Amino acid sequence: MWQSAGDLGPEEPVSPHIRQDIPHSARMYDYFLGGKDNYAVDREAAERVLTVFPSMRTAVWANRTFMRRATRVLARQGLRQWLDIGTGIPTSPNLHEVAQGVEPAARVVYADNDPVVLAHSRALMTSTPQGRTAYVHGDVRDPEAILATPQVAATLDLGEPVVLSMVALLHFVPHLDEAHEIVHRLLDPLPVGSALVLSHATAELDPVGALKVQEIYNAAGTSLQLRPKAEFATFFEGLDLLEPGIVPAHRWHPEDADSGSELLPTDVTDAQVSFYAAVAVKR
Repeated sequence: MWQSAGDLGPEEPVSPHIRQDIPHSARMYDYFLGGKDNYAVDREAAERVLTVFPSMRTAVWANRTFMRRATRVLARQGLRQWLDIGTGIPTSPNLHEVAQGVEPAARVVYADNDPVVLAHSRALMTSTPQGRTAYVHGDVRDPEAILATPQVAATLDLGEPVVLSMVALLHFVPHLDEAHEIVHRLLDPLPVGSALVLSHATAELDPVGALKVQEIYNAAGTSLQLRPKAEFATFFEGLDLLEPGIVPAHRWHPEDADSGSELLPTDVTDAQVSFYAAVAVKR
């Protein structure tokens, strides 16, 4: 039987209040990916971003395909459980589709506090018959509440290794100390052998364009804090980084091409991507 939202919660998710009068980062991201779940206000803000950083679509596709490659690599290494926080609007193939494409019994819990994502959460609630998926409407600033949800308890075994995936999320946490605390509070309860998957926007690779993007997001009411590689590296202290370490997102196992990779230029540069990415294992 295929897993549905009704297996772990209400038959229908609570109707969220979605504002359509201000741009929204998740809907802008959807627009950059070529999705349809966005409004005119989102498209207008996204087009402003494209005027100062024309490669933004390339950047978000590089980030998205990094997530898929990281998921596949870890699934091939025997990981079977994922906690994906900051899920965003579903874009197929979603993380569970990638993981279950390698291991049909893989289990995934998605978490996001965004009403836009809640409205589309049913797309995250399908699974192979052998596996399981669930969705938590929760806030990353309250990690313990996410870990304590019935959805997590019913889907994941926290006594076994779990992949903690927070892709393109931490740059929306304005203070570095707070971002560190979030990572530690989520990772500390997980056992040895668990993995951390992160990507993060940076201004190091294109200082002029990236900082203009930051200004547009902040002016639109979304806090965006770009960070250099040295600060991004601090999230992995005490963990074992997988090869090739911290690199621009398109350079993490580029040989493992997947659907979506064809949308990246063959000569894409680090500056066009302006995302750092890495995967590490808890020892």
